Amino acid sequence: MATKNPKLFISYSWTSPDHEAWVIDLATSLREDGVDVILDKWDLKEGHDAYKFMEQMVSDPDVGKVVMVCNREYAEKANERSGGVGTETQIISAEIYAKADQDKFVAVAAERDDNGRPFVPVYYQSRIYVDLSDNDLYAKNYDQLVRWVYDSPLHIKPPLGQQPGFLSDSASSKLGTSASFRRALEAIRTQKPYRLGALRDYLDRFARGIETLRLDRGQGVFDDKVFASIEEFLPYRNEVLEVFFALSQYENTPETHRALHRFFEQLLPYLERPQHVTCWNDGDFDNFRFIVHELSLYAIVALLKYERFDGVAYLLRHRYYVGAGPSTSDAMVPFSTFWRHLGSLHDRNQRLGLRRLDPQGDLLEERAKVSGVPFYQVMQADFTLHVRDCLNSLREGRNQEWGTPTLRSVRSSQSFEIYARAESKQYFEVMKQVLDINAKQDLRPLFDAYNSGRLHIPRWGLGFTLNPERLLGYAEMATRP
Repeated sequence: MATKNPKLFISYSWTSPDHEAWVIDLATSLREDGVDVILDKWDLKEGHDAYKFMEQMVSDPDVGKVVMVCNREYAEKANERSGGVGTETQIISAEIYAKADQDKFVAVAAERDDNGRPFVPVYYQSRIYVDLSDNDLYAKNYDQLVRWVYDSPLHIKPPLGQQPGFLSDSASSKLGTSASFRRALEAIRTQKPYRLGALRDYLDRFARGIETLRLDRGQGVFDDKVFASIEEFLPYRNEVLEVFFALSQYENTPETHRALHRFFEQLLPYLERPQHVTCWNDGDFDNFRFIVHELSLYAIVALLKYERFDGVAYLLRHRYYVGAGPSTSDAMVPFSTFWRHLGSLHDRNQRLGLRRLDPQGDLLEERAKVSGVPFYQVMQADFTLHVRDCLNSLREGRNQEWGTPTLRSVRSSQSFEIYARAESKQYFEVMKQVLDINAKQDLRPLFDAYNSGRLHIPRWGLGFTLNPERLLGYAEMATRP
C-alpha cells in the first residue's frame, strides 16, 4: 500500500533551460499532488557530491519511486554511459534487472523522434512508459503517472469468483444458458445485427431448461422442496431480468414484444401437469408456478421502468396459445393465467408457524432485495396487472383472476408513479394503452364494480385494504397540460 506522501526521485539530463523548466514544472505538479519529490535543483546544494547524491537516490529504500525523464540527450547519454546520466543508468539498469519487483522505476517520455517514437534508453525499450510528450494527452497521462506513484491503478483486477453454476451437478444449474445469455445480452447492448436471433436462442434455451427443475415428491417434506427449488432458481431469475431490462432500454420493438410473448407461451405448460402424468397433486407444480408468475411480473416491471407502454400493452392485449393441454379446453388464455395460488407455500406457512399474511408476497419481497429493483416498482406492476384484469373481466363477463400478493406491502394511498405522472394530458395519452382505455372516464365502471361488490378489492388482515381510485390518481388524471 502506498504511503501517505510517497517519496520520488527525478532523474533527467541538464539539456536546456526550457527542458529544465519542463522538469521543474512536472516536479512541482507532483508535489502539489502530495508526492515528496526529490530534485537536484532543490535538494543538491553547493559542496555536495553530485554522483553520491544520485547513487543514494536511486538505491535508497526510502525512495519508493524513481522517474526517468527521457528526451534525446538523456537516451543518448544513457546508451553511451556518459556523464551523470550514464552513472545513474548503470545504477538504475542494475536495480531493474536485479530485482523481481520492478515497480520502483518508470520512464517518462518528454520527447519523440521524427518517426514518433519516444526517446528512451535501449535497456528500457521493452518496458511500459508514461508519455508526456503530447500536450493534448498530457493531463490524461499525468494522471496515469500519479496513479503509478500512489500504486493506485485505474484498472484493478477483480477478485476471483466461483465456478459457474451451470458446471455443477445441482438441478438448478442444468439450464445451461450462461453462454447464450452472455451472447444475447452483449448483442442487445451493442446493437449487433444478430441480436434478435441471439435473444430468441437464449429464451428458447431458458424455457426448455426449466424442465430440469421438475420436482418429485419422493422422500422428504414437499413444501421444503418447493421452497428450495425457488431459491435455487434465483441466479437464473436474475439472468432473465438483465435481459428484460436490456430489451426495455435498448431494443423496444414489435419484434422483441413478440419474442417475449412467445417466451411466456413456452412457459405455460409448466403451470399444469404434463399429458403423460396421470397421478398428481395440485401443488406438484408450485415451484414452476411461482417462477413463471415472478418472471411475468418483472417483464412488466422492466417495461414500465423505461415507459415502454406499447410493450406492456402488447403482452396484456394478446392472449397466449396453450394448445390442447390436459387441464384446459381453451387454446388461448389471457395473461392472468400466469398467477396461481400456491398451496404448498401456505402449507409451509402453517407447518412452520411463520404467521405470514401472504407467504407468496413475502417471498417476492425478499427476493426483490437481490434483484436491483425497488419493491415499489414490483408493486406498481402488480397493481397494473390487477386493474387490467379487472377491466378485462368486466368487458368479457368473467370473474377476475389476477392475484395481488405484493400489494399487502402498500403502505400509502399515494398514486403509483406512472399514474401520478398521468396528471399530464400528454403523458396520459401515451400511458392509457397500458389499461386499454380511450379516456379517463372509461375507468368509472371499474370503481362502480368495486363499490357494488361485482369486483373485490384486495384486502388483508386487520382491515387493511387498497384504495384503487387513489392509487390510480383518478381525480388528478389528465387534468394538466
